[in-house]
Amino acid sequence: MKPASKPANPNFSSGPCSKRPGYSLDQLDISTLGRSHRAKVGKSALERACVDTAKLLSLPEGYRVGVVPASDTGAMEMAMWSMLGARPVDVFAWESFGKEWQTDIVKQLKLDNVNSYVADYGQLPDMSQANPAHDIIFTMNGTTSGVKVPNADWISDSREGLTFCDATSAVFAMEMPWEKLDVITFSWQKVLGGEGAHGMLILSPRAVERLESYTPAWPLPKIFRLTKGGKLIEGIFEGATINTPSMLCVADYLDALDWVSEIGGVSACIEKSRNNLAVIEAFVEQNGWIHFLAETPETRSNTSVCLTLDLTEAQTKQLAKLLEEEGVAFDIGAYRDAPAGLRIWCGSTVEASDLEALMPWLAWAYQEVC
Repeated sequence: MKPASKPANPNFSSGPCSKRPGYSLDQLDISTLGRSHRAKVGKSALERACVDTAKLLSLPEGYRVGVVPASDTGAMEMAMWSMLGARPVDVFAWESFGKEWQTDIVKQLKLDNVNSYVADYGQLPDMSQANPAHDIIFTMNGTTSGVKVPNADWISDSREGLTFCDATSAVFAMEMPWEKLDVITFSWQKVLGGEGAHGMLILSPRAVERLESYTPAWPLPKIFRLTKGGKLIEGIFEGATINTPSMLCVADYLDALDWVSEIGGVSACIEKSRNNLAVIEAFVEQNGWIHFLAETPETRSNTSVCLTLDLTEAQTKQLAKLLEEEGVAFDIGAYRDAPAGLRIWCGSTVEASDLEALMPWLAWAYQEVC
């Protein structure tokens, strides 16, 4: 029978992700709207975005946080274009975005000394192949595969190269090994349910040293330039953005950061996300027709939860469409490059009660399309 109750919030998209519980536009501080982002009020808001991010994440001493253009993609490509080429590069990819970084490095930057370690969806490559003398590129959590890196033991404490970590669906949802990471990127529209178009770039002191001691052989467009006269442009990490940001998006991000603080900080976000995953784990365990795409439990993402079903691709798409028509789950189809299935966001802006309400609907829809 069709379930009687529906999720109060049916937004389970993996990006842009659900807004925080209780979100309302009229709660935003819009005093910056219509003002220059270079004015004191605008720069102060942008600086607070950097400072509060660093504080909430408990970043190590000397790590810098900056707001940059073009979401996580812009942050990653800015970092790669600015710093790669000084050393050989080891690229680890097991889903769509990791493979995009591999394409950037091999086909766009055309670096000569590149080692690519690629795994199929659901798997991780052998991370122990990372060479401490090389730069390393990887995603902390494969947003389109639902496969995360379970630990950072494979990264050497005495490494000579830099680690570049795309962490857009991990920051604020997973414990981050900051001391092992030199370049970290994420976007507001993932774990915190913020608005898109802006990225966050976190640099370790070692990354800053690379920027100030190495000049790439290729030209850099203005929005990629992190140094001037051989020195880091500190203003980027103090609220003076490279290009004009949306101050409405900044206000939205500050609201999300305040919410994280109110619920108990990053540890509370992580706990909520893990509890959300547990709801789906219990359902999968009870139903033999649905499976995690991640092949081992320790690599299961607790944010972008990817599932396969004992259905044809057409039936799977029909199931997702049926759930959307019923108003119980929006935007949960698998990523276009991934195997056919479902992708359900379980970050902390999603309530466990909504996932619990959704599970019976999955079972109902499965029977409907069989």
